[in-house]
Amino acid sequence: MGPGNLAGASVGTTAVGAPPRPDALVYIANLHSDTVSVVDTGMVVDSVPVADGPDSVAVSPDGARVYVTNSASDTVSVIDARTRTVIATVAVGDEPSRVTVSPDNRNVYVANVGSDDVSVISTRTRAVTDTIAVGDAPLGVAVAPDGCTLYVANAASDTVSVVRTATRTVTGTIPVGSGPTALVPTPDGRRLYVSNLTSDDVSIVDVHDGAETDRIPVGDQPAGIGVLPDGRQVYVANIGSDNVSVISTRGRAVTETVAGGDGPNGLAVGPDGSLVYVSNFDSDTLSVIDTSTARVTDTVTVGDGPTGVAAVQPLQGRAQEGGFGWVAARVWGLRSGDEASRGSQTSHRHPHGGPGDPPGGGGR
Repeated sequence: MGPGNLAGASVGTTAVGAPPRPDALVYIANLHSDTVSVVDTGMVVDSVPVADGPDSVAVSPDGARVYVTNSASDTVSVIDARTRTVIATVAVGDEPSRVTVSPDNRNVYVANVGSDDVSVISTRTRAVTDTIAVGDAPLGVAVAPDGCTLYVANAASDTVSVVRTATRTVTGTIPVGSGPTALVPTPDGRRLYVSNLTSDDVSIVDVHDGAETDRIPVGDQPAGIGVLPDGRQVYVANIGSDNVSVISTRGRAVTETVAGGDGPNGLAVGPDGSLVYVSNFDSDTLSVIDTSTARVTDTVTVGDGPTGVAAVQPLQGRAQEGGFGWVAARVWGLRSGDEASRGSQTSHRHPHGGPGDPPGGGGR
């Protein structure tokens, strides 16, 4: 579908007295409908068909390209943001989970939870140029603001891999909480915040020392995570408790808990930090949180099973992206069962129900 095709579009329900504030163009990967919803000013303006099991989404720094991991087809779809059509499909590793783009717009990094590695895609050739072995079941991936370091959350080994992007080699491994799922660096690049799915907390990592310095309890099964541009607050989507924790980076504690939709998992901070966007897997909605009040001001109906979210100024500026996909269910099996469960869950790769459901509810 191209621009202007509004089939299935829904208008958001905005709180009384809160006029819509155009903050970003938002892309949401819908796991069960195999689409990416495009939301602009509180309504779905387009729905882009992709491959099987879209799980995560990232936007290029110039806003021109959208990259979508398709966890059930082991591919990445490349969407032209102007035409809103898929212009390329790139084969990557096994069960791609998270994706991010380098600040210089040269490379795309894809965490493959099934093959325990990261695929590096050239944005110019749209082909995999390297594969980096990391820890067990990598789910989260993030690039430092200066582009020199890639961080990978390894959910089944409870670690973060530190990768030097120039050489594409692992230079360090940092122990964190249990089941690290997503991670985000602060704007100054000095700290890293890691959501730990199975220990219900967020690790703070000192990047210079390469070590965890603190751990903050949050809600049940924290997943998507994002930091505001001023670095003062971190937002965490708690998929198991249906809420969002707001952390003060100065006080290193939760200062607010925002009630959201059903199964909040993906999270992205808007470009100017005034709004935070959260995908709700079980209610098929996108919640919009006003960061000045820490309250939901808008709810937009999107596709079926929304997971990853990215928010960016239209065709300009660097996006923030976040998400928590169905592939984490495989890791949940590892955390609560034995190693044999890994092979059995891999066989159930299609996201529509069954053993591949994420923790916290059936049918995710």
